[in-house]
Amino acid sequence: MEDSKGSDYVEKFYLDCGFATRALHAGEHVGQPSTRSHSNAIYQTSTFVLQSAEEGAALFAGEVPGYLYTRLGNPTVKVLEGKINALEGGTLKLKKPELRISTLAFSSGMAAISSALMSCCSAGDTVIIGDCVYGATEHFCSNILAKYGVRTVEVNVADLRAVEAAIQANPKARCILFESPMNPTLLLADISAIVKIVKAVNPDIKVIVDNTFATPYLQRPLELGADLVCHSTTKYICGHGTVVGGLVTTIHDSVRDELYKIIKDVGSSPSPFDAWLVNMGLKTLPVRMQKHCSNAMQIAKFLSTHKQIASVAYPGLESHPQHELARRQMKDFGGMLSFELVGGVEAGRKLMNSIKLFTLAVSLGCVDSLIEHPASMTHACVPRDKRLKGGITDGLVRVSVGIEDPEDLIGALDKALAAL
Repeated sequence: MEDSKGSDYVEKFYLDCGFATRALHAGEHVGQPSTRSHSNAIYQTSTFVLQSAEEGAALFAGEVPGYLYTRLGNPTVKVLEGKINALEGGTLKLKKPELRISTLAFSSGMAAISSALMSCCSAGDTVIIGDCVYGATEHFCSNILAKYGVRTVEVNVADLRAVEAAIQANPKARCILFESPMNPTLLLADISAIVKIVKAVNPDIKVIVDNTFATPYLQRPLELGADLVCHSTTKYICGHGTVVGGLVTTIHDSVRDELYKIIKDVGSSPSPFDAWLVNMGLKTLPVRMQKHCSNAMQIAKFLSTHKQIASVAYPGLESHPQHELARRQMKDFGGMLSFELVGGVEAGRKLMNSIKLFTLAVSLGCVDSLIEHPASMTHACVPRDKRLKGGITDGLVRVSVGIEDPEDLIGALDKALAAL
């Protein structure tokens, strides 16, 4: 239970419970002493006391479980990792008890994404990524991995024929990474179909899904055949805009071991306090996501009929080109949407500078509503030709819908749009 290589523990009792029950109870007090505290402790310490020189030697040799140094493992972080095991992989574990689900926590979403990629490839290999991903993900692949001899190929993962062609054309591919829903276009990737295509060509290629927009409440990629799932806990999983963090969950021991080596040697482990904050946020994830989804649907419907709006991207709308896929693959349609104004980029800037209630800020998944301009903010590091190819136009506005009263949010949008 105190194995510092990430938490591969899923409490059997909670496997038979629903998602909200798991979010509240799974992983609690794992690896922590019984102090009768109702809330989990924050082990805000850099190092741990050894009972003897012999114990220290045994711990460093990996012969006994325990904690040595927070960069190598921490009880508070262990609680978070155990809870995510139950949420991302619990249902899969019920179906396949032989699987070992492992989650490792990181100091940021990009630490998680970059570590997931590095765990799968070496110099001379190829990674395939979706052509619409978070800007820093694209930048890491194009600028950092490239420096170390790893080639990156981009593909439209919404086009299954293009995915198959990319896999067949790149025999040195070691993994494919994509988002669903995608940031910020809200297009989807058919996860199970992509897994089937990839594994038919080369079973050793790892399928990595960035599940940040959906969260395990709405979508669980491991159940759809993915090998690794990544999250930025900065977003919905924490939910309150107080933490920067990340997670990777996998069903492969070899990948888990590689991820742990990266955490250990690069130093990308989260602080215990951040892990504690994320765990507290997770307890309300189900109720928050229900409200995010409900509000987003109402706002998407309002925007779709407004004369100042040229187009709206939201999977819950029947007009969305992948609405049926969203219905099949997700529990609900999420709290993110994007839209284009009739007046283009200038109208978008005017709207963002004048609107009330919606905070002009990057990031997403907070309890309050956020609005931003991807082309000049979250995706500014992506070359314009790549942005446009991925559907990220100059006039696109992205909204992270919060849990405010929907009437107030729609009223604020209506007033701001009327002033254009």
